[in-house]
Amino acid sequence: MSTILLVDDHAVVRAGIKQILLKSGMADVIGEAGDAAEAISKFRAEDWQLVLLDIRLPSRSGVDLLGQFKAEKPSVPVLILSTYPESQYAVRLIEQGAAGYLSKDADESEIIKAISLATRGRRYISPVVAELLASNLDKKASAPASVEDASHEVLSNREYQIFLELASGRGPTEIADSLQLSSKTVTTHRARILRKMGFTTNAELIRYADRLGLLL
Repeated sequence: MSTILLVDDHAVVRAGIKQILLKSGMADVIGEAGDAAEAISKFRAEDWQLVLLDIRLPSRSGVDLLGQFKAEKPSVPVLILSTYPESQYAVRLIEQGAAGYLSKDADESEIIKAISLATRGRRYISPVVAELLASNLDKKASAPASVEDASHEVLSNREYQIFLELASGRGPTEIADSLQLSSKTVTTHRARILRKMGFTTNAELIRYADRLGLLL
C-alpha cells in the first residue's frame, strides 16, 4: 500500500479517486489538496509515494507544480490526471518528469494500473501517449524541416496553457476567469505568445493548433 496525495480543485473528483484507491487497497494514507498552496504545503509535510495531480488549479497551473515537485523531491512520482486530452499536454509533461498522463474519463482499471506502475518507479504510457511520443521523436529527427510546426515548444508552461485557451477561441476575460488571472496578465501573455511564435492574430494561432491536432 502507498501514501498518495490527490491534488484537484474539485472535491467530487477527489472523492471519486479516493474511493477507487480505498476499494482497490492501493493506499493506506490519502492526502487531499484543492489548490497549489495547499498542495505545496502537504507535499513538503509528508513523505508521499505518489502525487496525483490535475493541471487546472486555482491561481497556479499544475504544470508549474510538477516542475516544483520534481525539483524538491525528484524521487516522488507525479501522475497527471486531467480533463485535457493527451494531445495537448502529455508529451510536454512526460518530458518534464511526469510518471504518466491519464484522462479523468479513463476506466477504473486503467487508473489502478497507472498508479501501480508509478508507485513501483515505472512510467505509465498509454497507447495514445506512446504514439504521441513516437510522433514527437519523428518531428525532432526531421528538424529543421519541421521547425514551423514546433513554434509552441518555445513557450513557457503558462504561455502554453494560455496559447491552448486562445486557440480554442476563448477571449482574454474568459481565460482570466478560468485560470484565475487578471485580464491584463492574459493580454500580456498573449502578446508574448504571438511574438515568440511569429504570429500576429488569434486566427493564426487557431490554424496552427488545428493543423497539429492540439485542439479539443
